[in-house]
Amino acid sequence: MLRNKVKPVLLALPAVVVAGCSGLPALDGDPDHDPAQGGAPEGVTLTPFDTSYPAVGNLDPALRKALQEAATDARQRKVDMHIASGWRTKEYQQKLLDGGIEKYGSLEEARKFVNTPEKSTHVSGKAVDVAPTRAADWLIQHGEKYGLCQVYANEMWHFELLTTPGGTCPPARTDAAG
Repeated sequence: MLRNKVKPVLLALPAVVVAGCSGLPALDGDPDHDPAQGGAPEGVTLTPFDTSYPAVGNLDPALRKALQEAATDARQRKVDMHIASGWRTKEYQQKLLDGGIEKYGSLEEARKFVNTPEKSTHVSGKAVDVAPTRAADWLIQHGEKYGLCQVYANEMWHFELLTTPGGTCPPARTDAAG
């Protein structure tokens, strides 16, 4: 079921962390980010089934189960779903926020794209960033079947479990500050 969705304008998506053209946080190759903090070793592409890595293993069990079901169904439709970012430590979330402040010049501007460690649903294991763009788009279209919802209009990759499977997702918030 498609809700009234406005496809995010990809040109407006900023990257808090250098991440290529997708705008997603870079996990592999980031020297400040290790698996214990919620990342993946360089060259490793995480899937919702890679529970031996804290980024996936420390996700809320209900969120992880929904992601695994969605990834299985997406794969049957030739869409591969990866986890660009899942659970993160408070320390890593603070590094992202500090990087955002440096990039955007103020806490107020940075907060549009990255939450504080106290408010981040990544830190609590209740949020996941999905990649590549094709998988995020698939999840925007089909996520309600699994209870997975796009949370922020300016982050097409950020999903949380915000409804019951088959329910209706709430409208996406403008950004992380809202």
